[in-house]
Amino acid sequence: ILLTAAGVLVEATGHVELLAEKAKQLERLEHDGDQVTHDIMARLNRTFITALDREDIHQLASALDDVLDLVEATTEQFILYKITSIAPAAQQLAQVIQHQVQEIQKMIPKLRHMRHAPIMEHCIEINRLENVGDRLLRDSIGALFDGTPDPLLVIKWRDIYMLLESATDKCEDVANVVEAIVLKNA
Repeated sequence: ILLTAAGVLVEATGHVELLAEKAKQLERLEHDGDQVTHDIMARLNRTFITALDREDIHQLASALDDVLDLVEATTEQFILYKITSIAPAAQQLAQVIQHQVQEIQKMIPKLRHMRHAPIMEHCIEINRLENVGDRLLRDSIGALFDGTPDPLLVIKWRDIYMLLESATDKCEDVANVVEAIVLKNA
């Protein structure tokens, strides 16, 4: 679900004319993600023995849900602020998120084997991408103040950039949770 959502976010930022449609699609995906998270929590409560510590499963599911929530919140913000053209920095941040989510998607199945090195490759890449997101945030917010900007546009875009960058932070949180699980169980 998260991988699909990241792709929809990239499509939304690449085609402003599809923004309303993509926002609705992301809303549905976010609800689907909430249902999966709820199902995981319900199963945790019913299961006596789990492959991983209950707290780790809970933390990982919550971290993944946090990423999905921020992806969906971004398109809500676009609609709320009546954005009619997407800034290149927003498109770049959406692509960073998509790349991070692709790394997460490759990393999670490797938890079955609990081998540190193969998982760490993905954690390192997710962290590198988060640093790219930080740089994009700084540069894009700095650019908002070039010339004599419209204060409302500055506020709108600052909020959007910060949501997008927060999603990159949450992807890094997922990597940190996975790394902690591996260190505990390896």
